[in-house]
Amino acid sequence: MIIVLRPDATDEQIAHIKEKLEGLGLTIHVSKGKERTVLGAIGDERILQEQPLEAYPGVEKVVPVLKPYKLASREFHSEDTIININGASFGDKKIQVIAGPCAVENREMLLAIAKDIKEEGVCFIRGGAFKPRTSPYTFQGLGLEGLKYLAEVREKTGLNVVTELMDPRDLEMVYEYTDVIQIGARNMQNFRLLTEVGGYDKPVILKRGLSATIKEFLMSAEYIMSKGNQKVIMCERGIRTFETSTRNTLDLSAVPVLKQLTHLPVIVDPSHGVGKWSLVTPMARAAVAAGADGILVEIHPNPENALSDGEQSLKIPVFKEMMRQIRLIAGAIGREI
Repeated sequence: MIIVLRPDATDEQIAHIKEKLEGLGLTIHVSKGKERTVLGAIGDERILQEQPLEAYPGVEKVVPVLKPYKLASREFHSEDTIININGASFGDKKIQVIAGPCAVENREMLLAIAKDIKEEGVCFIRGGAFKPRTSPYTFQGLGLEGLKYLAEVREKTGLNVVTELMDPRDLEMVYEYTDVIQIGARNMQNFRLLTEVGGYDKPVILKRGLSATIKEFLMSAEYIMSKGNQKVIMCERGIRTFETSTRNTLDLSAVPVLKQLTHLPVIVDPSHGVGKWSLVTPMARAAVAAGADGILVEIHPNPENALSDGEQSLKIPVFKEMMRQIRLIAGAIGREI
């Protein structure tokens, strides 16, 4: 249920409503917009129906939220959410680029990549310290050593660090060394992991599951938000279909659909979406044109020797040309990179 407050509602009135409803066992989320403040009341709807909410001082109207994902819904929060990470924002005019190797392989390579992407104006470096691999016999990541390399890159370059969390037992460690926690596609419905991440004040990139519907994707975001963490960035990375020409089928229609349904920022990972480096730049261009708030791509100085996903990794010159092209498209639609 959404409780829309009057423009002149006072802090005392808001506090009174919150205290009253929380006393009934409901969870109240406050969303302050430019023109209105709304309260989202989450809990047993029967309790809400029995309350004369419109009689409360400061209340203008009460609107039911029809979507099962309450906090993630644009019904609850009509304005776009902007997530600021050390001065770089997702959800506003600027389109952010997140770039780096699939896996952190060694310190020297990571520092070299960081230098190259910073020259292109990129603010985020990605790299997996823990790698969810289909085969248990392939490279699984450097773990804590990889996290320390990422932290060193942040210290030396000022780049924000994005890395994947696979196990709740590693949460404290990943939290310490990174700026943004990534939840991979295979863990999109790992509800225990989502719940644990929701209890921390750290931005989360949530990737769409291999076979997840848009509704299921948003419900996973709701798990994180229901525990208090509202800094969720949705990431389309392709879904599994009958098509075998690409690694996955990159569902770019998900970008405008999500923009209609949720106030959260939406980014696209074309690298995992197509699985072939030659297709990454065209799909990055298309993602920007579709309205994405960010692009996440994998790059590597020597893809043929990469320990993970070399076939979809861009060489540095190709990455720089991609940046040139998506800047042009961003400018054409009134945005910037």
